[in-house]
Amino acid sequence: MARLSNTAPASLVIAGMFLGACSLAPRHVRPELPTPERYADSYVDDPAAGTRAIALGWRDFFADPRLEALIATALKNNRDLTIAVAQIEEARGAYRIQRSELLPTIAVSAEGTRNGAGPETAGVSGLGPIGTSETFERYFLGAGIASFELDFWGRVRNLSRAARADYLATVEAARAFQLSLIRDVASAYFASLEARERLELAQATVDSRREGLRIAKKRLDAGVTSALDFRQAETLLTQAETELAALHFSKAQNENLLATLIGSAATVELPEPLPLAEQARLETLAAGVPSDLLASRPDIVAAEHRLRGARANIGAARAAFFPSITLTGSYGFASTQLDELVGNDRRTWSYGPSISLPIFDFGARRGNLTVAEARENIAVADYERTIQTSFQEVSDALAGRKFLAEQVSAQERATRAQRQLAELARRRYNEGVVAYIEVLDAERNLFSAEQALLQVRRAEVSNLVTLYIALGGGQIEAR
Repeated sequence: MARLSNTAPASLVIAGMFLGACSLAPRHVRPELPTPERYADSYVDDPAAGTRAIALGWRDFFADPRLEALIATALKNNRDLTIAVAQIEEARGAYRIQRSELLPTIAVSAEGTRNGAGPETAGVSGLGPIGTSETFERYFLGAGIASFELDFWGRVRNLSRAARADYLATVEAARAFQLSLIRDVASAYFASLEARERLELAQATVDSRREGLRIAKKRLDAGVTSALDFRQAETLLTQAETELAALHFSKAQNENLLATLIGSAATVELPEPLPLAEQARLETLAAGVPSDLLASRPDIVAAEHRLRGARANIGAARAAFFPSITLTGSYGFASTQLDELVGNDRRTWSYGPSISLPIFDFGARRGNLTVAEARENIAVADYERTIQTSFQEVSDALAGRKFLAEQVSAQERATRAQRQLAELARRRYNEGVVAYIEVLDAERNLFSAEQALLQVRRAEVSNLVTLYIALGGGQIEAR
């Protein structure tokens, strides 16, 4: 290896530092927003009215202490979330590995060797005169740099940027999963609460109709009513019993789902739940504008990091077309005597660059660049699709906030009217004014109205949680 001047290594390192700032990656520019600039005026009056979801922690958003306890348990024990957090550590480690290539690796080594030659081979090997036996010892102690790439074209730097983007995308993906877990736990909890309240309603209805059937049997036995009235009362009871059995099944399914989401059974006594009618007392959330989602939605932020990483990989692929320059060097002491190893007259050193440029690779580098450019196009499309999906989710939830509230109000009025109608039909039947079929219809319609009211209340509060998550949610405490 040709020897260079003493200033050569420093010059090469300094040049590498300056030229390492050169990057062949495309400049990162956000694509234009692929959605309207604001949400529809038909369900958003004032985009700034209310509290921004990103500024509202999930504990401050929910009103039910029992639900808060379940969400806290899920964030601690959910197995899928555990995997997501472990993937963050995996991505962080990969980033550290890649980043370490920006700096030279210095290793300290010590070596001791002993070589010998017999009388027949000494002269052949050049170790001594023919016919003599020689033993040679050599010791070395020093430090060295092995194959440190001078990043003239930004290849290593871009690979490091790509690894960092992947790490940051993994962090945001884990936060997105946390928010979706909160939404899923809340939805399963509200569904379980709905089934519980519908069960209570169905059980009360069954008890009431059993009493009605008993009275109808006595009236039949006394000859006051016909068998038709009795059979109609029996039909009313069996319908309620069928609904009761179905609700028991639905409640069991929702509780099993909730247990899976939280990752374990509750080990402490939980607070009593709030009724569905009180669950909608949540903070009013500001709709904002679609561009706000670019910073508040973790899935959008993750998609942008993936786009940055794809563009960095293009820079690394472009840099492969230029020469790769590496630097090696060592400094230490060498001697044939171990006790005389260290000393000024025992110093030894070496350094020098090497240059490598593939001439014929049969299109491998061009293929790598094509792959990198295609992945950038995929990342752009994924970023825009994520924004469009987010816009739809927020729009749907905003529409639901307005129209489900109107639906709940209308269903409450309908239920009150149906209850009054059932009471009137019962009273008129007792007075002999109408047939029992009118009582049957009125009570069946009342039962359906009460069940529908519970369903729409659950839909309303689940939609409010969906809106909170769709707008980016709030800060989540570290695990």
